[in-house]
Amino acid sequence: MKDDAYSLILAAIEAGTYRPGDRLVESELAERFGVSRTPVREALQRLETQAMLVRDGRSLIVGSLDHNQLAELYVVRAELEALAARLAARHATPEEVRVLARMVAEDQKSIGDPEFLARANKRFHHQLHLASHNRYLVQQLDLVHRTMALMAKTSLAAEGRGEMALTEHKNIVDAIAAGDGDAADAALRQHISMAWETRLRLEAGGEHA
Repeated sequence: MKDDAYSLILAAIEAGTYRPGDRLVESELAERFGVSRTPVREALQRLETQAMLVRDGRSLIVGSLDHNQLAELYVVRAELEALAARLAARHATPEEVRVLARMVAEDQKSIGDPEFLARANKRFHHQLHLASHNRYLVQQLDLVHRTMALMAKTSLAAEGRGEMALTEHKNIVDAIAAGDGDAADAALRQHISMAWETRLRLEAGGEHA
């Protein structure tokens, strides 16, 4: 039950139900998820130790990432994801490659829906991580992507970014399918670089809005 409460709250943060700055109230969470307050309290403590939640007086609120934290996160993400792509080019099964390719093709139908694309993007990257066949790398990438839930909005909301991101996904899959680790690494780094550049533009726009 403790893990259930933790997973439910974390999933709600990742889904954007609770956004950076939102206050989480133990009793409300218990009622919402149909669990007792004790596992909710323990889940909140666990999320606080993981910096997903921060203290605001006596309250716990969903954390947020400042510019420097975002920059550091993208550096780590680029290195780890590039390694995952390189390993996937070496170890992914034909079935895994076909699943990745099918994801890209299916996601093309939802280019105008940034919220759907954000969820699809998470699924794609998680499938890519699994295709690396390295459990320790997958664990570290899970942590990185969990922290990414603290970003206020998806970079896929930027005009034209959804279509561009799917093209980048296709380039990654093509390199993995060809068994070309160098190309997969380079394509993944380019993808993360473009995502970071887009986020910087969004951040700059927000400052002047």
